[in-house]
Amino acid sequence: MNFSVWRSQWMYNPVREMLAGMVGTFALIPEVIAFSYVAGVSPAVSLYASFVISVAIAVTGGRPGMISGAAGSVALVAADLVHKHGVDAMLLATLMAGAIQIFAGMLGFHVLMRFISKEVRTGFVNALAILIFSAQVPQMLHVTWHTWGLIALGLLIIYLLPRLSSVIPSPLICIVILTAITCLWPMPVHTVADLGDLPTGLPALTLPHIPLTLQTFEMVLPYALAMAAVGLLESLMTARVVDDMTGTHGNAKMEATGLGISNILVGMFGGIAGCGMIGQTIGNLRYGGQGRLSTFTAGAFLLLLMVALHSWVARVPMAALVAIMIMVSISTFAWGSLKDLFRHPKLSALAMIMTVFVTVLTHDLAAGVVTGVLLSGVFFAWHAIDMLKVSKRHEEGIDIYTIRGEVFFASVENLMEMIDLKTEASVVVLKIGEARFRDVTAVESLEKIISGLQQRSIEVRLEGLQVDQHGLLGRVSDLPLLQI
Repeated sequence: MNFSVWRSQWMYNPVREMLAGMVGTFALIPEVIAFSYVAGVSPAVSLYASFVISVAIAVTGGRPGMISGAAGSVALVAADLVHKHGVDAMLLATLMAGAIQIFAGMLGFHVLMRFISKEVRTGFVNALAILIFSAQVPQMLHVTWHTWGLIALGLLIIYLLPRLSSVIPSPLICIVILTAITCLWPMPVHTVADLGDLPTGLPALTLPHIPLTLQTFEMVLPYALAMAAVGLLESLMTARVVDDMTGTHGNAKMEATGLGISNILVGMFGGIAGCGMIGQTIGNLRYGGQGRLSTFTAGAFLLLLMVALHSWVARVPMAALVAIMIMVSISTFAWGSLKDLFRHPKLSALAMIMTVFVTVLTHDLAAGVVTGVLLSGVFFAWHAIDMLKVSKRHEEGIDIYTIRGEVFFASVENLMEMIDLKTEASVVVLKIGEARFRDVTAVESLEKIISGLQQRSIEVRLEGLQVDQHGLLGRVSDLPLLQI
């Protein structure tokens, strides 16, 4: 990357960047602590991981303005490993996942993101908005009216204060005001302290105390691969969302390798692997954080809060954080997509809906995206079938077929049906100059047609064969007629 560009990404509106990063920090705390319980580790493990990964990826990542931390999708993968083999096995898996992500970035695996359609990305965002909101519901159940009142007041501050001034992000003011109210007038409401014990010191270098044998690596490798894949997918999806929202383009390869480097550092300091966190990222963007400084601040401020302001953070009412996350969920949801359901093709809308449905049902963003990608591929193949056109004309004992369009595994049946293998003609001409044979199935279908005609002593002529567009025929076909 050009040094002047990299430097500008750090110096972009520094005051606003730092304030936006602080908002991201408070949005991180409740979610990261909740994910620690999902993974079966202490809150300190996830909080330290979020500090390390945010600071590290601010330097090594390729998508400025993106907040990363200990995310739920990776925690779900790690939970089974922690339950069966302990925290040290999870630390080794984190180190291995980081190495795999660096390797994947260097090999260019990030280009696979091109296969994720706009409908799937929209479904990803909408599902996440629903999951963010649903995660706040437990904090609003079985509580006194005080909690509901504080949440309402928090939302009023968040949405109305920017009309007066936007110098300081309204969520920060919301946290300060609601914390001050609960300190001055004690009331029965949950605070951050109720989430679990918070760390009070600096993270220390911690290597996994586990035998480094072949058996150990075989045991951990499947989890490391899953953690690496899920982390890359969620980070690159989040990066694409940031690209769309800011109208800029990050460096996907750099983001993949940067995530790997960050996760190796996380594992060395006793944390759990992490990735991009879209909810916190959107909150960061909403309040002006588009550079690397906001990402760095989110991690550095988290450490400051845990170490120097530990007692004050513990007093922050959960109602303030719930109000912030409700705002984030509302901002995250692509409301225009509801109208698009009636304007866009039905199959495209279905891909978006199924992405949302599977993600919300499984609480697994990767599962939802994979479902959406598979459906998009199936729907594209369905449309591509109609691109195949075969016309026929007969001239004095000669059948002439003109084949146009895409010939691949889904359309070969149509091709086979359109060629009359029981013809009475003595010569069959197949004009393929305007056709594209995309896979081995397509080539085999052509071979079957030709061999079927030749078995009946019918002369077959292949016209329009060109190396640049029909090279697959020459490479995989066994028919002498098709050798180029």
